[in-house]
Amino acid sequence: MLLNVIERGPEPPAAPVVLLHGLFGRARNLGFVQRRLSATRRTLAMDLRNHGASPHGPMSYPIMAEDVAETMRAHHALPAALLGHSMGGKTAMMLALTQPEAVRCLIVVDIAPGQGGFDSLDLPQGLEALHFPAHLDLHTANDLLRPLIDKDTVRQLMVQNMRLGDNPGWAIGLADIQAALPALMGWPALPPDACYTGPTLFIRGEQSRYIQPENEPAMRRLFPNHQLESIAGAGHWVHADAPQRFCQLVEAFLAEH
Repeated sequence: MLLNVIERGPEPPAAPVVLLHGLFGRARNLGFVQRRLSATRRTLAMDLRNHGASPHGPMSYPIMAEDVAETMRAHHALPAALLGHSMGGKTAMMLALTQPEAVRCLIVVDIAPGQGGFDSLDLPQGLEALHFPAHLDLHTANDLLRPLIDKDTVRQLMVQNMRLGDNPGWAIGLADIQAALPALMGWPALPPDACYTGPTLFIRGEQSRYIQPENEPAMRRLFPNHQLESIAGAGHWVHADAPQRFCQLVEAFLAEH
């Protein structure tokens, strides 16, 4: 599947950078990071399947990793540095482990190669059956979701996935996403020799719980050439909570590799 891509930046000698968002996100969620990197590098931010303007269909990490690889090939962006947040981080890890020749280096943001992630969203059942009015604006969309989703941050995340205006509805593949949630929270079985030996940077938010000490054995086994950085005061949305420090770490790593 070819994914929707937002491309920015020149065509320098350095490898391009591919950016992958998290669950219920979209390419433009990484816009600040992309604008910063695109001053000197070619960058491609992708909408993963069922998200943003990309096509819909069944989801799993192997399927999504192949989507990214196919889109990179179509854009002549192989090999590339991969940066993925949360679900996008798991997708980036899967691509590095299954097609290591496609990945120059890897940056994984606040997610580990294992079970976990996304459970704090607490999404209610029945979102796919939500009744939309004849016209929908941002204020009405918030009011529509408020009885179902208490958390402001989660509600704002879901509002961006609605089609506003005179033909409102879900712009995302909501049914496919909900069907895939157990697999997305998990981590597929891998061959015993699965390993990505390229340079890898894990960035975690100090206040997030998605990378724990019990994840370190799998991180060492699968990504033996990795380093782990924590950003003080940041939660799961590391790049939004501490954008300057986040970009400093990313730029230093890319410059080195």
